[in-house]
Amino acid sequence: MRTQDFARAFLFVAFFTIGATVLAGAVLCDDLLDYYNNKLLLSVMQDSLDKLESLNADYDVLLEQLEQDPNFVRRIAPATLGTEPNEPNTAYPPVTPETLAAAKQALTARTGQSEPNSGVPAWLNRCCQPRRRGVLFACGAFLVLISFIFFGPAKPASP
Repeated sequence: MRTQDFARAFLFVAFFTIGATVLAGAVLCDDLLDYYNNKLLLSVMQDSLDKLESLNADYDVLLEQLEQDPNFVRRIAPATLGTEPNEPNTAYPPVTPETLAAAKQALTARTGQSEPNSGVPAWLNRCCQPRRRGVLFACGAFLVLISFIFFGPAKPASP
């Protein structure tokens, strides 16, 4: 008789747990979508913040070099303003759009920047479709009912 009670309790816990989990998932589907979308947005914003902090550090170094070396302005002015440098005995290679594109691709590959993919798992997108969500809710409710009806406390046998 003890093994029968143990099996009954185990099946009750298993069916009830699965049913309650499915019910909760069906009810909280929109909140889970919001959670994953906010998590993705947070990671994108964190990457943006890291990039801004890196730019600030670069500008701080540039300002420090400007304060220390008065000739620094003369050296970076042509590149900053887009004018042709007038240094004698110096050859400057022309910059083509292909060269700039290759440099940009190399820098992007080095820093690991890529397009962020959707942070929402595929199973959640499928579960949040209205028809499937209703089916999940019904199945979860059915499992909870089965666990209470068939695996609930046993009635004592009548003499």
